[in-house]
Amino acid sequence: MIALKGVKILDLTQFLAGPYCTMVLADFGAEVIKIEKFPDGDDSRRTRPYINNESMPSAMPNRNKKSLAIDLKSEKGKEIFLKLAKEADIITENFRPGVTKKLGIDYDAIHQFNPGIIYCSISGFGQTGPYSKKGGFDIIAQGITGFMTMTGHPDSRPAKVGIAINDIAAGSAALYSILAAYIHKLQTGEGQYIDTSLVEAGLAWTVWEQGAYFGSGEVPTATGTRHRRSTPYQAYRTSDGYVTVGAGTQRLWERFCQDVVVKPEWIQDVRYADLKNRMENIDELERDIEEVLTKDSTAYWVKKLDAAGIPGGPVYTYDQTLSDPHLLAREMVVDLKHPIMGDIKTIGVPVKLSKTPMAIRSAAPWLGQHTTEVLKGMKFSEEEIERFYADGVVYRKYPGQGG
Repeated sequence: MIALKGVKILDLTQFLAGPYCTMVLADFGAEVIKIEKFPDGDDSRRTRPYINNESMPSAMPNRNKKSLAIDLKSEKGKEIFLKLAKEADIITENFRPGVTKKLGIDYDAIHQFNPGIIYCSISGFGQTGPYSKKGGFDIIAQGITGFMTMTGHPDSRPAKVGIAINDIAAGSAALYSILAAYIHKLQTGEGQYIDTSLVEAGLAWTVWEQGAYFGSGEVPTATGTRHRRSTPYQAYRTSDGYVTVGAGTQRLWERFCQDVVVKPEWIQDVRYADLKNRMENIDELERDIEEVLTKDSTAYWVKKLDAAGIPGGPVYTYDQTLSDPHLLAREMVVDLKHPIMGDIKTIGVPVKLSKTPMAIRSAAPWLGQHTTEVLKGMKFSEEEIERFYADGVVYRKYPGQGG
């Protein structure tokens, strides 16, 4: 069974936050029509590397979607969009606040003729407040949420989290909000408006940090790989790299001392006797642990940690991650056939459902790939469609490819 079969989504988003949200909805079976400007399309299409003049990074969050390239500023383009919106269940957009209203495609405009519409706006700072009109990319949100001052190593420059964490946080917030709104719609028939932002969605993920700040006024700072509340819980140097150790509970700590590093005397050492003392002496603890761990390889210590039942693992580079046998067995690397790029790979679905599994059915579309298909589905004649192309209302990048 396909969970979201028959759910129709118009996706006006670009870059990452919105496309990530609608990618997951598409993986669950929703029909997602990606509405794109032309001739360049989603701005992420400019990101390299290119394969046959198509952006590989842009293809990643846009699988399972259709592409309709349309000029929303033209009267006929807007008319086509509004006709699609009449039958849609969900609309997502990530323009700066106020743009959709100027275009006449905002929630209030759509709600007048489609009261069941679920309309989700994703922006940098939200639709209201003193910063609402500011542009907001992931790096801006990482700075204002404090992420950059709590990432990296002590006494170093502020560091960006390695992935676009605020983008993904906002996409996730939009995703669960849309699903909740859709459940409400199933129960009542009512649609609603959703407003989320990169800043708020990212800030909501600071769970331990807010507890420490509201509890004692502690301002989180960069700690490298260390946990702020537990140790040993970090990456430690080995003879050929690093190994992660998660032995923060007293039981795991004692097992680590006895069965992994074979230092039972540490259990009675007043510096390390309990978690409080270990945290107070964390620099000395790191030095003592690494003095042992640097005598052998990461693989050796992972095997010992596994045998002792202590969570631990290697610190991989990304290429090592994508060739790990466990992740391959879990089908987290998937082969796809792209109509222009040919054979490509993508990351698989992270959740395995027994009754309504997610599925990667198609690669990301090229710009305007489904323009003709969508227009035909709206009962426009071939003559009308050709006139739309001739008048610059709609677009297809590769006319000879059947778009």
